[in-house]
Amino acid sequence: MRIAVMGYGIVGSGVVELFEKNHESIISKSTQTELDIKYILDLRDFPESPYGEKHIKDFNLILNDPEIGIVVETMGGLRPAFEYVSACLGAGKSIVTSNKELVAEKGYELLKLANEKNVNFLFEASVGGGIPIIRPITQCLAANEIKEIAGILNGTTNFILTKMITDKMSFEDALKLAQDNGYAEKDPTADVEGADACRKICILATLCFGKHVYPGEVATEGITAIASEDVEYAASWGGVVKLIATAKRVNEHRISAIVSPAFVESHSQFAGVDDVFNAILVRGDAIGDVVFYGRGAGKMPTASAVVADVIDCAKHTVRNKMMGWSDSSPDYVVNHLDCEAVLYVRGFSKNVDLSLREAEAVLGDIKVLYRKNQPETELAFITSAGIEREIREKLLSIDSIVPVSIIRVTDY
Repeated sequence: MRIAVMGYGIVGSGVVELFEKNHESIISKSTQTELDIKYILDLRDFPESPYGEKHIKDFNLILNDPEIGIVVETMGGLRPAFEYVSACLGAGKSIVTSNKELVAEKGYELLKLANEKNVNFLFEASVGGGIPIIRPITQCLAANEIKEIAGILNGTTNFILTKMITDKMSFEDALKLAQDNGYAEKDPTADVEGADACRKICILATLCFGKHVYPGEVATEGITAIASEDVEYAASWGGVVKLIATAKRVNEHRISAIVSPAFVESHSQFAGVDDVFNAILVRGDAIGDVVFYGRGAGKMPTASAVVADVIDCAKHTVRNKMMGWSDSSPDYVVNHLDCEAVLYVRGFSKNVDLSLREAEAVLGDIKVLYRKNQPETELAFITSAGIEREIREKLLSIDSIVPVSIIRVTDY
């Protein structure tokens, strides 16, 4: 069996490198007598590449070659990845991808096509890099009714928040350090605004609850508004700030899903997840809480997950693994404002004592927070649990408080 790799960037080059390095072991695990990379598709030139004869620029060479049974897609983005992957599946070739955007937006269509053509569409590397999570959800935890899944799913934002917490950096300085270290792109928008984590929680929620969750259905907030003051108040409360993506079952027919910064208590398993590491918590009715931890991105960790899927495809050449789900439905994902929440509020007032008394009168019990060198006009507190929409409406009714920051508080 021959393999084609589409995209020779960080992940694609890692896949080729790992495949060649462990070639004999991979063949023995795949049950194939022969398993080789025949093509590496990329529009760029790679004059220093040791695989010069394998590099091509014409997708049709892959599509029309009957020897190619498995195609690895590591190009990223929707276009032309969706068209290329669809064409390959239609031609009876199995697909392995690390492309989270492709799976989050088009997974339902592509799995349906793969099932029709009796080939495989595998995507372990699309969430968590080298952390095994897709197989555990679909196989090891299959006997459980999954109630909830949550995680720190983006290494870039976690690195930035770690530096803000441990080194007292500003967001801007921490972002620059992340870029200097190669953890953040020149344009870090997808990371710091939460889009990357959103795509990943969509994939995880889809697998856990059986219906496709699209990124447009998930309320998403990034970390660009997190200030050093918020980090200090989180510490005085007894925790840290993390970007948490979560999805949970509301009832038999609906779920909630959100990506946002959150206060996490210091004893939480998420609190100690630092730098570029990721962690994913799965809450099942039989197993309870299970946490998966490791490097959520990077060349070789992600390549490891991709090549594992290649081996799986090679072992299932005559049958489809029958992984799939139904499409979404109207109002399947509920509005996060209609769910219960606890909120941290930081703001300003001309008379802090009076405003705190008003806040308690309107919101009920609140926990007032303090920090070192706190300005006389600044206040911060944690609300009691309630419907988020109602809490926010009550907060707006307190004219003496000018809110500056509102962050959710988790119980993970």
